[in-house]
Amino acid sequence: MAEADNAQDMFSGTKEVAESHKFDEANLAAWMEANVEGYEGPLTVKQFKGGQSNPTYKLFTPSKTYVMRRKPPGKLLPSAHAVDREFKVINALYPTGFPVARPYGLCMDEDVIGTIFYIMDNVDGRILWDQTLPDYEPAQRRAIYEAKVKTFADLHNTDYKKVGLQDFGKEGDYCARQIHRWTKQYKASETMHIPEMEQLIDWLPKNLPKNEDVTIVHGDYRLDNMVLHPTDPKVIAVLDWELSTLGDPLADFSYHLMNWVMPGNDESRGSIANIKDLKAHGIPTLEEYVDMYCQHTGRDGMPDLNYYFSYNAFRLAGILQGIVGRVRDGTASNANAASNAERVVPLAKFAAERARMAGMEG
Repeated sequence: MAEADNAQDMFSGTKEVAESHKFDEANLAAWMEANVEGYEGPLTVKQFKGGQSNPTYKLFTPSKTYVMRRKPPGKLLPSAHAVDREFKVINALYPTGFPVARPYGLCMDEDVIGTIFYIMDNVDGRILWDQTLPDYEPAQRRAIYEAKVKTFADLHNTDYKKVGLQDFGKEGDYCARQIHRWTKQYKASETMHIPEMEQLIDWLPKNLPKNEDVTIVHGDYRLDNMVLHPTDPKVIAVLDWELSTLGDPLADFSYHLMNWVMPGNDESRGSIANIKDLKAHGIPTLEEYVDMYCQHTGRDGMPDLNYYFSYNAFRLAGILQGIVGRVRDGTASNANAASNAERVVPLAKFAAERARMAGMEG
């Protein structure tokens, strides 16, 4: 309980702007004056505490509060921290009624504050950092999870062509492209021989699910990436669209489902997999949650779920090995190198176990 409270305190609310993330606030105020409908200063800037990879600021004016997301300053990978893509998807979804913050403007001129940025509405509500919801009653937990899966299904049910996102990503072969990408990353970053990874590198691309759908995918849909209504079990804004693209909705949904099947490595956020009796706790079981999603999306079931679990664990192993490799090469901070390295083998073993359940031999 104390750990959950610590996480809630650690990531909630705002702080003074970090020295490394400061910028010319007068320039921002002038840009907002010219580009944000209804803006009236003076402007006060704070920074959100939460661990976003894109620095996120709360902007206060006498009559309204806004949020700014920007690229971090400094040298970055070309495709990383694409706040312009975040703005594009929010801008497309907002008119449909899907719960996202109202977008106000995107600035591609790096001279204004040093990086590109966008401004959106500040949505007041609850951001819950511990997915086990320790401060709630079982019936409340159930209602929150029902709202969460319904909102996720609504995203996947959105016609991306109708909302103007047909050029938001490549159509089709999403899993194949991801497997190729993370295989390449894993090989370039390899620090030890892991037999399970070699098996998966061979088996996964040869056994792709048939008839892959294409929808908008969020990429990191989870409880602390959304704002809930202050009192009701209702999602009022989905946040952090940094990884969104066009892709396979079942890859997106099954990544979200990993919370049910893998013990959490970060205990401060809580882990559904560590709860002995989910029904008594109020959180839907994996089977119930999958059924809810299928009902909302008109599916008969998810026969390829073990494949997707294997794929997602393989992808995570590739991502973490990439971090380990960058530490080895001296291009990343050493802070969490040991813990990331320790997670790669268990993920590979889990991925291989699920692949065997999906038909892989050996």
